[in-house]
Amino acid sequence: MNISTKDLNINEHIRAKSVRLIDDKGEQIGVVGIKQALDMAYDRDLDLVEMSAKSDPPVCKIMDYGKYRFERDKKERESRKKAVVVEVKEVKFSCKIGDHDFNTKIRHAIRFLEAGNRLKVSLMFSGREMQHTDLGLGVMKRVEEAISDYGVVEKKPNLEGRFMTMFVAPKTK
Repeated sequence: MNISTKDLNINEHIRAKSVRLIDDKGEQIGVVGIKQALDMAYDRDLDLVEMSAKSDPPVCKIMDYGKYRFERDKKERESRKKAVVVEVKEVKFSCKIGDHDFNTKIRHAIRFLEAGNRLKVSLMFSGREMQHTDLGLGVMKRVEEAISDYGVVEKKPNLEGRFMTMFVAPKTK
């Protein structure tokens, strides 16, 4: 058993000769020999758990280790449930996009930002459009102006190969 797997040394796995002991009620007993600490734990039908192995002498506590692990894992599961997962949604544009299509995609982008998601705005150049990247920048500026009330540009438009991308984060309320 090692600490990297979140499991602590218990009972006979503790290698120290003497330990600083804390009983099951949380009171400090003091520095005692490992044999005496184990006897005290076994008398109460509990485990001797090494809480801090790095200190000298190591700090050990008398407790129900199974219950301790269950409570710790339960807290971890609860904290994972409460963690907010921010998704990155993507809206794709082209240089020759019409007004109606542009407005529809902007409505989608606004909906994504209002839901709290980050937004990746991408624009693909095809064929000879690569010679007119200024048209793509114009479309990106229009997008930036249209969603300025709902999001903040995190990363300005950047040309990578045939794609120009821009990242937008939702505005905090």
